[in-house]
Amino acid sequence: MLAVTAKRIGFFTRILDIAPPAERYRMAVEQIVCAERCGFDTAWIAQHHFNEDEGGMPSPLVFLSYIAARTERIRLGTGIITLPLELPVRVAEDCIVLDLMSGGRLEVGMGPGGTPSSFPAFGQDNAQRTAIFERHLDIVLETWRGEALAGGNRLYPAAPHLGERVWQATFTVAGGRRAGLAGDGLMLSRTQPREASAPDATLAEIQEPIIDAYVAALPAGVAPRIMGSRSVLVGDDREEMLRFAEIGLRRFRTVKKPDPVLAAASVETLIAAGDSHVGTPEEVAASLDGDRTLRRCTDIAFQVHSMDPPHPYVLRSIELFATKVAPALGWRDGN
Repeated sequence: MLAVTAKRIGFFTRILDIAPPAERYRMAVEQIVCAERCGFDTAWIAQHHFNEDEGGMPSPLVFLSYIAARTERIRLGTGIITLPLELPVRVAEDCIVLDLMSGGRLEVGMGPGGTPSSFPAFGQDNAQRTAIFERHLDIVLETWRGEALAGGNRLYPAAPHLGERVWQATFTVAGGRRAGLAGDGLMLSRTQPREASAPDATLAEIQEPIIDAYVAALPAGVAPRIMGSRSVLVGDDREEMLRFAEIGLRRFRTVKKPDPVLAAASVETLIAAGDSHVGTPEEVAASLDGDRTLRRCTDIAFQVHSMDPPHPYVLRSIELFATKVAPALGWRDGN
């Protein structure tokens, strides 16, 4: 059984409901409010620019400020801010204001970004994104600490404590090591591409070396913070969940991420290829229980992407995850 008693449970959204933009945002708000009501510890918002089929939120800090006014307890996280495409001093300022206005609930996930086509519009070179990310992250941290900026200016108010709530997202062992050396949290993706040399590698086989590098690099006395995100669709009826999963996953493989071979595959193959967990609470709990990576995580965040079922089923999935799946794995609501 997963030893999740001490873990935080989160809801993650890329805001991809099939609806016009304003309705997408309204539904995402309702989903996060539902997650708080069901006892979730955290809510995470992804950032994506330009492509409505990739992600529906270019301004996560703006959106989370609205969420902060609609919630009381749930912690609010960026998963992630694509820092190479941002002015780092402005990110630092906006994070401080949001953290103060939310009562200290902000978790700051940042990363180099995963959509190369977005970089030219911001005047940046995708090939340099890791170097830009590291430079911008240093500026954010310096700004939060109240260090002098160009011209002698210092940020008001300073917020050195926010440096303890930084999470770095990565697909690589080098990225895990970088996050560990900094003493930051480590954010792991819901799925990862397989290398041509190991097409059948499990997600654990890919992600556990990242965790190993992260833990090995942590400074002495710094406790690990490891978040594993997973695609989960849980419902009352298995066949209905499989039907929604098939609709969403085939759309993903034909529109969002074209793959003619997988697009024609069975729904079971599509679910496996996306490292997804679909079915009744009992089935999903058993599936997650077999995920070795999650046993090493301090935080588990679930998202319905890439299945993206109708909004009422997302709400029901949140409820069932909180009331049936998480308790079956040993987690209890501590609030």
